[in-house]
Amino acid sequence: MATVPGQLIWEAVKKNNCFLVKQFGKGTAGVQFSKEPNNLYNLNSYKHSGLANKKTITIQGEGKDQSVLLATTKTKKQNKPSSLLHKSIMKKEFPRMAKAVKNQVTDNYYRPDLTKAALARLSAVHRSLKVAKSGVKKRNRQALKK
Repeated sequence: MATVPGQLIWEAVKKNNCFLVKQFGKGTAGVQFSKEPNNLYNLNSYKHSGLANKKTITIQGEGKDQSVLLATTKTKKQNKPSSLLHKSIMKKEFPRMAKAVKNQVTDNYYRPDLTKAALARLSAVHRSLKVAKSGVKKRNRQALKK
């Protein structure tokens, strides 16, 4: 079975798909976002599209602990959705996770153009997984002095 080129898929889905979110700003300038999986910046563009590209990257929170899921697509399994993603769960501190993401994306020549986007998504996901510390709040000593 022959696979369809990504550029042809993009031409078919760029203006109308179920993941498209259109935001209209001032005047006629509008921004189009996308809710599709494997889209790091959530922008409706060929570069960031998870539908049209063979090599995509997903970074999302996993479970209750502060673990992050890094998933990349396998290029040889495009017509087998169940085994399409190569998943790895990272449970390390942030600098080690950032180094692992950079190694996976850039140093393996997977998608070096998405390095900045992958690190930005990792930072946002890691920030969202942090739990606020509950405890006794410290008093402001300067407010007590008169």
